[in-house]
Amino acid sequence: MPHTLARLNAATADDAASMLAGLYPGAPGIAARALDERPFATLAQLKQALRRAVDGAGGEVLAALIDAGASTLPKGDTSAERDELARLAGAYRERHGHDPVLATHDARGRELDAGQAIASLARRLDHPADIERQETLIALHRNAELRLRDAFGDRPALGEDIWDWHEQLSAHSDPGYAERGLLTVTYLTDAHRACARQIETWMRDGGFDEVGIDAVGNVVGRYRAATADAPILLTGSHYDTVRNAGKYDGRLGIFVPMACVRELSRQGRRLPFQIEVVAFAEEEGQRYPATFLGSGALTGDFQPAWLDQVDADGISMREALRRAGLRAEDIPRLRRDPARYLGFIEVHIEQGPVLYELGLPLAAVTSINGCVRYRVRIQGMASHAGTTPMGSRRDAATAAAELLLYVERRAAADAGSVGTVGMLEVPNGSINVVPGECRFSLDLRAPSDAQRDALARDVLAELAAICARRGLRQTTEQTMRASAAPSHPRWQQRWERAIAAQGLPPHCMASGAGHDAMKLHEIMPQAMLFVRGQNHGISHNPLETTTSDDIQLAVQAYGSLLDELARESGN
Repeated sequence: MPHTLARLNAATADDAASMLAGLYPGAPGIAARALDERPFATLAQLKQALRRAVDGAGGEVLAALIDAGASTLPKGDTSAERDELARLAGAYRERHGHDPVLATHDARGRELDAGQAIASLARRLDHPADIERQETLIALHRNAELRLRDAFGDRPALGEDIWDWHEQLSAHSDPGYAERGLLTVTYLTDAHRACARQIETWMRDGGFDEVGIDAVGNVVGRYRAATADAPILLTGSHYDTVRNAGKYDGRLGIFVPMACVRELSRQGRRLPFQIEVVAFAEEEGQRYPATFLGSGALTGDFQPAWLDQVDADGISMREALRRAGLRAEDIPRLRRDPARYLGFIEVHIEQGPVLYELGLPLAAVTSINGCVRYRVRIQGMASHAGTTPMGSRRDAATAAAELLLYVERRAAADAGSVGTVGMLEVPNGSINVVPGECRFSLDLRAPSDAQRDALARDVLAELAAICARRGLRQTTEQTMRASAAPSHPRWQQRWERAIAAQGLPPHCMASGAGHDAMKLHEIMPQAMLFVRGQNHGISHNPLETTTSDDIQLAVQAYGSLLDELARESGN
């Protein structure tokens, strides 16, 4: 029979330690230290106590944990897999001084296979010692979490459903990526429209009362309230992706509220407010320079000039909408009336390493950084690489390189500022030609608009100075400007209480990434919930993932927030 928290809390010290025996092989004292924090209201609270006990243990205890936690690697189905596992394990021991410790099961809780083990070992082989030590401890904690799940019969059923939805939706990918097993879904492509239809089907099957695809391509589901004229809670995120993407960016914020609505429908429960879940059609700015097309349409910020933008194949946005059966002239009617809405909440994978390193599954977001983006073109003079003296060159690429290093220095000088050049090219470049042109992107972000604008002024001034000194011409085009979006205090506090209701410390943090919430912020109060990512929180990358256990906690926290709103409304 599975253990229960009630029995654990009431047991003697010895009996309670026996119930937790084997969670951390090689260090039986860990359980005893954690049990000093009894009583536990949730398993999540117990997990945090166990983690703190490990963190507080001495070096000898940690060494014993690592030695005892060395993984039995999968056998492999082929001789090639077995040989590669043996090679990587040997190389790992030689570099890190101990056998590898891997999570025995994947992010959904299924037993790790040889291919996954090979990928994990290959990724971790060249880690610096401190990073690998951290990853080893995280694997130990994950294995303890899985053992605890089995001991208490705590299957994360909703988390597994949502995990599976991500896998199924990732089957749709744009040409050139789908054939290589990579995920890319850009605005209004065939893959994008297939995703919309799939989300629409899941919403209908999940008990939503009204479901449809609007004029900009958003999938909109409405779950009615107990009364027809009730206010509306707006929620959701985007389903488009960057190129060669992960599976959770945006989509997690669609599926978590969808799962909550499905549970409400199964229970026959109506709340004193309506729930409107929007799967936003576009947020990433991958096919066209404009961004936040989906959420911008809801705020009345869809610019008609965007319709004339063209993609890499020369297809205008207007034409792409027509091919998708959508009417551009209907987009202005999508603007929401803020007076009808309580606010906007969004769940999102963190897209960074903070929660991963802290060992926390959830966080409330305090604000979303302001961002400005530019496309920059530097023009010099193409000339022969062998015959043009160094002092006579008008090299566009070296000017760009100089600016890149300045961006790095200048952004680092401000707390919270970041600067990125993510695209850099020498058009028609040749190995033996001094670059006569260089094109690149600039992405500048900061916690406040004033700090962002100061960063941008300094970077653009330095660009002008570099080009003047080197005898070059430069042009810049601003492609996006988004204001910083501080969370509404009351809504942020609701997320904090929802996290605490799971037995977790209510950690708060800013978001360096942009989100649809920053657009809805323009017309209504908003706040976000972050969910921990695995693999050091990497995002915009196929390694992006989260666990079904953490997703389960996100669903529970979301449900707690809905319950609090219902209580506030007297129901």
